[in-house]
Amino acid sequence: MSRHLPRQIARAALAAATFASLSACASNDAGKDVAYVARDVESLYAEAQKRLDRGNTLQAAALFDEVERQHPYSPWARRAQLMSAFSYYVARDYNKAIQNAQRFLSIHPGNKDAPYAYYLIALSYYEQISDVNRDQKITEQAQTALREVNRRFPQTEYAADARLKLDLVADHLAGKEMEIGRHYERMGLWLAADIRFRNVVEKFQTTSHTPEALFRLTETSLALGVREEAVKYAAVLGANYPGSEWYERAFKLVDKNASGVSAS
Repeated sequence: MSRHLPRQIARAALAAATFASLSACASNDAGKDVAYVARDVESLYAEAQKRLDRGNTLQAAALFDEVERQHPYSPWARRAQLMSAFSYYVARDYNKAIQNAQRFLSIHPGNKDAPYAYYLIALSYYEQISDVNRDQKITEQAQTALREVNRRFPQTEYAADARLKLDLVADHLAGKEMEIGRHYERMGLWLAADIRFRNVVEKFQTTSHTPEALFRLTETSLALGVREEAVKYAAVLGANYPGSEWYERAFKLVDKNASGVSAS
């Protein structure tokens, strides 16, 4: 049995698609009983690994938990804690995956596999991100967890993947701000809409939503009667996204409603 098994599985987790089929099988695990009989630690761990390899992820998690219960002082117990968290992650039982990974870190904070435990927590939040029409608490938790991976282990493969995912999380959060801002616009709540669009420009300026946010700020500024601000936002849009449809729309809007107003 390799002592580096969690690291090998971590690399596979980075590939993501490797375990898509396993997670599909996970829903069939719950109704199957696992016989919790006393046995030596290596046999018990091997059985848990065999269940995991076959895609019986919830059974595997239960058996890895049993390794720790029956042999709490064995080196295998430490490895089983993390493998249990991973098994729950593959089964999409993200709450248990997070709980077990956090427990592993609380007991073994300096372990060589601690970076993976942090990464597993981040993945478990990240894969629960819902669409922009729903509450974004999970998205914010994913962002916090991914930042923690990058802060603690910046030179690792986990941090590299976390940075990529952080860009996607930022785009998602920006999308939520845009969705709320557009709703306020439709309601004629111009100031509330303006605040949301400014949040996108100030906090998520590198996302794909920034050009539209600048156009919407042009709209809300005109609606609020602040024509100078409208011209300013249109100018920023033109300087940074000169070929975009949003700049063309902003230019026409300003030309119609704020001609002769300086952006300075």
